[in-house]
Amino acid sequence: MNPEKNTTHLITNQPVTMPQYQEKTIVTRVERLSEENMRLTLKAPEIAAEAQAGQFVMIRTALGMDPLLRRPFSIHQTDSSGHIQIYFKIVGKGTDLLAHVREGEELSVLGPLGKGFRIPEKAPVCLVGGGLGIAPMLFLCKEVCRVKKGCGNDTLVLGGRTKTEVEPLIEDFQQMGLKIIATTDDGTYGEHGNVTDVLNSIQLPADTVVFACGPEPMMAAVSGYCKKHGLRCQVSVESVMACGMGACLGCNRTAADGGYVHVCLDGPVFDAEEMVWSL
Repeated sequence: MNPEKNTTHLITNQPVTMPQYQEKTIVTRVERLSEENMRLTLKAPEIAAEAQAGQFVMIRTALGMDPLLRRPFSIHQTDSSGHIQIYFKIVGKGTDLLAHVREGEELSVLGPLGKGFRIPEKAPVCLVGGGLGIAPMLFLCKEVCRVKKGCGNDTLVLGGRTKTEVEPLIEDFQQMGLKIIATTDDGTYGEHGNVTDVLNSIQLPADTVVFACGPEPMMAAVSGYCKKHGLRCQVSVESVMACGMGACLGCNRTAADGGYVHVCLDGPVFDAEEMVWSL
């Protein structure tokens, strides 16, 4: 989508070359939010000072060679004291190792990486996060409220398979004053259904900017909804990455124009219409 054709100015705050740092961060807090979901707080002053909503970091999860590669994580939020947070699910060896770190331990973190969300100064906003796609939404919510100097008229839709994927984070989002709608596939928390059911049940203003992050089918559905209703939509695309800086070519993805993009360099945030969606 060409921003020059939109009447609403979008704040990018992104210089041509983004600063990147490799920091020896200190784990300052470990939270187990459910049996599978964890949140880590890391002292990373250089990364925190430069990070933008939608960017990510690459973390070395072991001191040795197994696992060899860093793992990518969305930046969950930052604070003015130089901390960053990551929110993740235990799905393999790397994330299992991270789930067992202790306060005071060091982690090597590379970032901030990628391009973040472009936030409107005045237009209404709807944020949609599903599953682990909820992770970058907290940082984005804070930035939306800051840029717009208030977000009480904006909407946040959070979805998951079950209560444990959504409920532990609700209180953090409630502090910002957005209208929050929660939904779960099994009906154990919030509305029974998925995020697109929610979108189809509410009426967003015609100039709404939609931000989405979540599983591929969810993002395809949100993209289709926005196209149908003429809404601008930015998506944060998830991808397996080996380096996070475009060297390995492992995060190539087909674009709508028939070419290819690197999720780590060209994204992870894209205009939804730029991508090819598979259901």
